[in-house]
Amino acid sequence: FYNMIPCICITASGQPDLATRMFVKLLRKELELPIFGLMDADPYGLDILRVYALGSKAMSFETAELSVPDLHWLGLLPSDLEKYQIPESCRIQMDKNDKKRADDMLEEDFVKARPRWVAEIKLMKKMNQKAEIQALASRDPQFMTNQYLPQKINSGDWV
Repeated sequence: FYNMIPCICITASGQPDLATRMFVKLLRKELELPIFGLMDADPYGLDILRVYALGSKAMSFETAELSVPDLHWLGLLPSDLEKYQIPESCRIQMDKNDKKRADDMLEEDFVKARPRWVAEIKLMKKMNQKAEIQALASRDPQFMTNQYLPQKINSGDWV
């Protein structure tokens, strides 16, 4: 994929540790490539993305050293669930913790300053559904790298 579209795509497996955040910041600085976040379409995936972009609340003193403010949210966007016809069998109903986390995020200054984040979180709440990034493989095992990522990057369909 990198040979088709030079960029850095990060995914998540829980909250990023300091070393990972420092490495992503270093990649951005040294390679001067755009960085795209590919996260689950759920409030926790967005929280992870926010930590990469802004820093953690618990460690606000290290924000400048570890944050990547020009990180782009590529997907999986809540709006992608319909746009890319993600089957209902791959969608998950939001529970009360998901809804609370979404509501909490809508109150954060970082989110309020980004209208598209607000719109996507509100859409997630309205649909009452979330999805893991693996849902894209329901279309085809190669769908993410052969269609989804190139189409979204080339069209500028990120947040």
